[in-house]
This record gives sequence, C-alpha cells and structure tokens, in this order.
Amino acid sequence: MTYKIFTLGCKVNEYESEVIENLLENHGYKRSESPDVCIVNTCTVTNQADSKSRKIIRAIRRNYPKAILVVAGCMIQNKKDKDMDADIIIGNQHKTEIVSYLENFKSKLYLVDDIFKAPFENMMLNNFDLTRAYIKIEDGCDNYCSYCIIPYVRGHVRCKRHEDVIKEAKTLIRNGHKEIVLTGIHTGHYHDGNYSFADLLNDLVKIDGLKRLRISSIEITEINDKVMDVIEKSNVLVNHMHIPLQSGCDEILKKMNRKYDKNYFINKINKLKEIKPDMNITTDVIVGFPGESEENFEECIRTIKEVGFTKIHVFPYSDREGTEACKMKNKVSGTVKKIRVKRLLDISKQLEMDYMKKHVGQCVTFIPEVYKDGYLIGHTANYLLIKTKGDSRFLNSEVLVNISKVFYPYLLGEIKNFEFTR
Repeated sequence: MTYKIFTLGCKVNEYESEVIENLLENHGYKRSESPDVCIVNTCTVTNQADSKSRKIIRAIRRNYPKAILVVAGCMIQNKKDKDMDADIIIGNQHKTEIVSYLENFKSKLYLVDDIFKAPFENMMLNNFDLTRAYIKIEDGCDNYCSYCIIPYVRGHVRCKRHEDVIKEAKTLIRNGHKEIVLTGIHTGHYHDGNYSFADLLNDLVKIDGLKRLRISSIEITEINDKVMDVIEKSNVLVNHMHIPLQSGCDEILKKMNRKYDKNYFINKINKLKEIKPDMNITTDVIVGFPGESEENFEECIRTIKEVGFTKIHVFPYSDREGTEACKMKNKVSGTVKKIRVKRLLDISKQLEMDYMKKHVGQCVTFIPEVYKDGYLIGHTANYLLIKTKGDSRFLNSEVLVNISKVFYPYLLGEIKNFEFTR
C-alpha cells in the first residue's frame, strides 16, 4: 500500500503527521505520488485555514478518486462534519490508530470524541533524518483568548510524562540529533504533577550529546524565575525565543483576554536581554482585532519597536464562530487589515535586517541542514539562517563560519574550521 500525507497549520500538526508517516512506514506502507491512501491533517485557526483544508480535500477526491481518504485534525474537531466526502474522519484523538483503521477499513468511519475528556495521546518518532527533532510534550490550552478557537478543538492542557520526554530526547540524541525542539499547543504550561516546565528544561539541558534545546513558542507569563534561571545558566537552551505578543496596545490586549499588559511584557523581555544580550526574540501579532483603532495600531507599533523583536509573524484577525471576539462589534474592514499587515511586515523585515547586520564580521557556529548546489544551509542557535560553500559531509555537524555579508534571508560566510561532532 502507498500513501501521501497533506499537513496544514502548526508545528504540532507537522509533528503528528510525521508520527503518522512513521507508523505507516513501520507497517510496510510507502510514500508515493500515486497513493492508495491520502491523509489530510487539517487546521482551523482561521477561516483561510478552513478554506485551504477543504480545497485540498476536494482536490484529492478529484485527483485520487480510488484512494482511501482520511481527514483528521482541528477542522474536523471544530466543524464535526459527518457528511464530508471522506472515508475515515477523526478529530484530534486516535491519530496513532490510523494504521489500524486502514487495515480494517470496510465502510465509512466517523470518530470525533469529546476533546475535553481526552487523555494525552502519547506519540514518539523513530525515523531519524538528523535535522532538528521535535518532541510534542503537551496538548490543549486553557487560556481562552477571546479570538482563539484552539482550546475548543484541542481541549484542556494535558502533558507527556517527563520520563517519556527524557527517554525520547535521549533516543534522538543517540541517533545523531544535535538539536531538539519542544513543542505543544501551550508548551510553556507543561507540567507532570509537581514537576514543572522549568524542571523539564533543567533535566534536558544536562543530557550528554545535546547541543541545542529550543522552545517552539512560550507565553511571556510562563517565563518565570525558574525558567529564567535555566536560560541564564545553560548554553544548551538556545538564545532564541518565540514569544507571542498579539497586540502592543493595552486596550486591545484586555479585549483579547491576554494575561498581561504591555509594561509586563516589556519588563520581562528586558530581564531576558539582561541575562542573554544577544537573545533573538520573535513574535506573533494580530492586526485588525474588533475595535482596533488607528491609534491602537500606532501604539502597537511603538511597543514592537521598544521590545526590539527581530521578526514578526503577522496575522489579520479572523472571526471564529464560538469565540467571544466573534460576537464583538466594530469589526475592522478587510482593506484596513491588509494595509496594517503590509506595514507590520515591512517593519518586521527591517528589524530582521538590523539584527542580521549586527553579526557581519563575527564568527558563528551553525548546523547545516541542507546541501544544495555546493552550498550548506542551516541555522545558528539564535536562528540566523546561514549559507556557505561546503560539502555534504558537513551536514548535521557543528561548523564555524566567518560572516561576510547579508544576502536576505541568508547571512553569507566562509567556513573557518570544521568541528566534526557527529
């Protein structure tokens, strides 16, 4: 049997799709462009995500009419669409059981459980490609930001046992990985009884052979003193953090039901930069939230510049039925949202360029992930994208490079010397 997987949305979805692929391969399935099985792991974070998911599903039915079509994930959990033109329909549970459903497939299967009663679905990868490895440590969210549908489709916070996380990390390192990324829906809210996220970080950075530990995303309120202590004392925990701001205006933050104001955010970032001056901090910002005036937007821009982010992921606000924001009045027009998105993207590129220029003339260490046309491409610990001439035997090993210039989105340089650390 052959298969093809289509993944939309976040890093958690990407990880879960990799797990599904891993399970299929272990049961003799082979990836193919002429598949017997098509699997769509959907996203529902915005209306556009729903639209993309449905477009792919329709295209699969048209292009692979004889294939068994499996549709899973957040859009299904949200819409609960029993009439969808698919053979196997599941929500955000039972993804690890897809092989069993395929092996026993006889007629249409619909399985969407109450996500709020769901346990943590334990997943682990064992196909090792030696690029950065993700470990899903947590699922669900209890923040209920007023614009966000995710708590309703991912359920309450639930976490992987810390012993299992550490075991998975050691397995990945033993098989050649240098970098591990911790991911989840609300990653920083990880806990295992009284065992906290900071405890997990502290144990992971001590594992022999781990060169880099990265957090996919963390809320500013979860960077407590214990987490700060690990950041300060460990060089394994990288000097790059993605910390969602969502808005730099206190009035909008309150409407969003975020758990901080702009001064709290700024003060915490300043503390981070005191202990790690070269910390690369990226963020998410939503523009056009209901009631966001031009003055609110200008306040947001001032906050962004004061924080000194190095990159902004910008999202136009999208109504999600079932959320509090969907009921709010004074919606911002699509035209205004497009203008604000473009303005923030321009600011983001300038901030990113300014940060990149600071590293010209420096010697940095990066781990090449791709070899193409005689060049090695990969990231530094603080997530700068490096491109340099080299050869494929350097892949997935630590390489020192003298940075010569910015060639966006890359920093170009020459290999200084090579540490073969596989």
